[in-house]
Amino acid sequence: MKRLQQIAKAIVVCIIIIAVYSIYVNRNSTNMTARQKLLKAFYPALMWITKITGSNIVNLKNESIQAPISFYSLQTTLGDGSTLNFASLKGKKVLLVNTASDCGYTDQYADLEKLYQQYKGQLEILAFPANDFKEQEKGNDDAIAAFCKKNYGVTFPIMAKSIVIRSGQQNKVFKWLTNPEGNGWNAKVPSWNFSKYLVNDKGQLTNYFDPGISPLSKEVINAVTGN
Repeated sequence: MKRLQQIAKAIVVCIIIIAVYSIYVNRNSTNMTARQKLLKAFYPALMWITKITGSNIVNLKNESIQAPISFYSLQTTLGDGSTLNFASLKGKKVLLVNTASDCGYTDQYADLEKLYQQYKGQLEILAFPANDFKEQEKGNDDAIAAFCKKNYGVTFPIMAKSIVIRSGQQNKVFKWLTNPEGNGWNAKVPSWNFSKYLVNDKGQLTNYFDPGISPLSKEVINAVTGN
């Protein structure tokens, strides 16, 4: 009985610690659901587990293959309904990321914003919200934009919600990113939310990074800086 009481006390203490930590981490969160707050609090633990287990850390690289279809011939729709022509991105590296608001990796919005500010002028980041993985992005375009701005201070462009996995309705940008007939070499579709594709300043797809690779990792930064 004494042993059970000790275990119960330990569990209660752990719950209190987790609750206090969650409250601290989410002290500036706005209009987040309980699930979103919990996911934000446990993001560091998720990244640690990812690293230890070696899951969701695929890193693909292309150094020479040119794209049969020009990246700059593409266009897409922004969350406000306007059109973004990729010809306007010439001379910059572009990181394209499929995103979601209710994912364990959602806190990467903060890392993406830090990366964007650090290399502003050299790097453009484009977020593509999608509800493809366990329906973790159910909001509309306005709700997504508000969520990103209020909770993560996102200033990089957010596209209209779309489908990024292979289907008859796949976003044409992701069709290019995941089809060798378009990009020249890569067939890797997003493995989960926050998969990342890097296009260099010449419009060449150079890298794919799995969700478990942080936007602030040395792998991503080295690819962005060319080191």
